[in-house]
Amino acid sequence: MKKKYSLKSLDTLPITAISFLTTEGNETGEWRSQRPILDPEKCNRCGLCWMYCPDNAVQEEGGLFHISYTYCKGCGICAKECPKGAIVIEKEER
Repeated sequence: MKKKYSLKSLDTLPITAISFLTTEGNETGEWRSQRPILDPEKCNRCGLCWMYCPDNAVQEEGGLFHISYTYCKGCGICAKECPKGAIVIEKEER
């Protein structure tokens, strides 16, 4: 049987259990074991990498996209979603 949740029960959970905040305040880039590399020559500027990035690490400036390694955790979602193969994942060198 599925447990049913109500707004009242959700209010009793700790704030970290449910968060609608972005990770902009948390520099999570140190967690990476792999890093996405974006090739601007292959990029068609569709914005799918930006749209799917769970950490707001893909940023757009002047119509061009770049990856902020301060926030990127290296999950690889951007590379999977890129229809042009403009993003490749490489092992993080530490």
